[in-house]
Amino acid sequence: MTPVLRSERLSLTPYVAADEEQFVSLLQDEAVGRWFGDGMQSVEQTHALFRRIFGLVYAENQFPVWAVRHEGRYVGHAEIKPSPERWLDGHEIVYGLFRGSWGMGLGTELARLLTSYGHETLALSEVHATVDSENIASLTVLKRLGFTQGRAVPEDNGRTTLLMTSVLS
Repeated sequence: MTPVLRSERLSLTPYVAADEEQFVSLLQDEAVGRWFGDGMQSVEQTHALFRRIFGLVYAENQFPVWAVRHEGRYVGHAEIKPSPERWLDGHEIVYGLFRGSWGMGLGTELARLLTSYGHETLALSEVHATVDSENIASLTVLKRLGFTQGRAVPEDNGRTTLLMTSVLS
């Protein structure tokens, strides 16, 4: 079950059906969607992804996935999930915010909340994030929170994905 999480300014709640259009809008913004998974997907694929949150992830209680709200408004997406085996045996945080929420420290607050949840609630000694080497904003946030860079993995598309890790101290 996906719990409700709160920080000073953010509320992370399980998605509801009414969030679908906002979720699709978030991931269809190239400035955001290009960093998720394999990059930009079609509108239809993004709608299907949202439906999988309910039909698969929530139905099978696979891992927590949240709608991120600031002052009651949907501003982004977050999750903490098992990492793909090709990366490591562990869990990673995934997050994204609408452009209108950038520059206010919400990304740092969100990543801190997810990392704390991983360490404190899930009792993970390590919390990971996989980040495109060109995603300077996310790399800055993670480094600010004490994540360190591990492996650099060349991708088939010519880009490089960096494995970032926060170790419980």
